Amino acid sequence: MADKKPSPSAKAKTTANKKQKPIDLYYWPTPNGWKVSIMLEECGLPYTLKPVNIGMGDQFKRGFLKIAPNNRMPAIVDPAGPGNKPISIFESGAILQYLGRKTGKFYPSNERARADVDQWLFWQMGGLGPMAGQAHHFRQYAPKKLPYAVKRYTDEVNRLYGVLNKQLRGKDFVTGRYSIADMAIWGWVVPYKNQGQKLEDFPHLKKWFERMGERPAVKRGFALGLDLRRGTLGDKTKEAAKARKILFNQRAK
Repeated sequence: MADKKPSPSAKAKTTANKKQKPIDLYYWPTPNGWKVSIMLEECGLPYTLKPVNIGMGDQFKRGFLKIAPNNRMPAIVDPAGPGNKPISIFESGAILQYLGRKTGKFYPSNERARADVDQWLFWQMGGLGPMAGQAHHFRQYAPKKLPYAVKRYTDEVNRLYGVLNKQLRGKDFVTGRYSIADMAIWGWVVPYKNQGQKLEDFPHLKKWFERMGERPAVKRGFALGLDLRRGTLGDKTKEAAKARKILFNQRAK
């Protein structure tokens, strides 16, 4: 995992965060990775990119497992954690909540408002993310097409898009004000075509998706590390086949 230089937002460089030690961001450009890169950019926090090439098995290396025992990125190490001592955190939702508490940004302090953000964050973590991931797998990567599985997960993602579309009626953002819930959800809508969905069927979601995509910090967070990827998992190459073998059908070790 080759380190990249600290990458704070140009506009967000302040006297305070210039003095702050950069957060180490263990990352690969995927919907889960984008959540954290977008949050760091939105908050203007300095960070050092530490790529975790999941197609090459970096997530199984001993050093990374000490930070993220579930062998999944993203993860962070904040050298200025609670008590000004280092802390490592894995799971994208936990990272978003931590950064929200740390900065006081995009995560309400009011308990009622925070509960609203939390429920939509967990809606993504427990619903949209896993179901969209299964749709990707059976539509794009499964060695054999299984019509039942394709329909099952495509339909479930469609249902979830419908839930989100209704929630966004009359709102600019998922809970009314921009929050970590929006950051968590947006990246999982980016590959909507691979999920078999049409944004035109969900007009409120479509407007929100486009509105999110115009935010400068979202653009920067989304672009982070895209140059590191070579091809896709669905490619008919030896490299893609090797990556699929690493990523899919893992068992306990």
